[in-house]
Amino acid sequence: RDSGSVYKKNGGAHGMSWCLRFFIFIFLPGTVAGLHMERRDFLVSLVAGGTAGVCVDLVLFPLDTIKTRLQSPQGFSKAGGFRGIYAGVPSTAVGSFPNAAAFFVTYEYVKSVLKFSSSSYLSPVRHMCAASLGEMVACLIRVPSEVIKQRAQVSPSSTTYQILANTLRQEGIWGLYRGYKSTVLREVPFSLVQFPLWEFLKDLWSWKQGHVVNSWQAAVCGAFAVLKKVPIQQDEH
Repeated sequence: RDSGSVYKKNGGAHGMSWCLRFFIFIFLPGTVAGLHMERRDFLVSLVAGGTAGVCVDLVLFPLDTIKTRLQSPQGFSKAGGFRGIYAGVPSTAVGSFPNAAAFFVTYEYVKSVLKFSSSSYLSPVRHMCAASLGEMVACLIRVPSEVIKQRAQVSPSSTTYQILANTLRQEGIWGLYRGYKSTVLREVPFSLVQFPLWEFLKDLWSWKQGHVVNSWQAAVCGAFAVLKKVPIQQDEH
């Protein structure tokens, strides 16, 4: 099973991953702002988003491997069990930065293009559009990385390069994009809920305390936003 069916993250791990992503994404621009940058521009979104993706994916990679093997048709033990839980990590390491960076750069760019007044009721629509386009762009990088990673996780005896070469030889470049449409169709509805809710909770907390939320507060908002996705994801399993 490729990206369209296997790539369904465990609710708890997925919530933790997005919580960490939000924390790092907000923390890094704040750090760079100390270098006299007035706003988070393209470069800041690129670095912050990419770094967040790499940190989260590498830290939670063993959990993702175990989850993938539990879902494998061959069974947990035959798929590798607890052996080589970092199998497939090269594809993740290579794909994490551009994947997360592509999402957050697209998200911030679309937000800047679709500007409304601060009191506009259309703000959630702006966040929905930005998140949807961000997912579509990010999936162009995420899906090939996931396809190779998942095949490596259930075939720990093969190297990442061997799996990539076999995939290209047997299926061509389109073999790397198996499940792209289903992945986009799954991720976009989640983002339509998650990001407008995240932005709303940040604005609400900022208004309550009289100043913009900091990194850990943004992470808490992100955690609550992700919790809204977990019941839907659990129904998929």
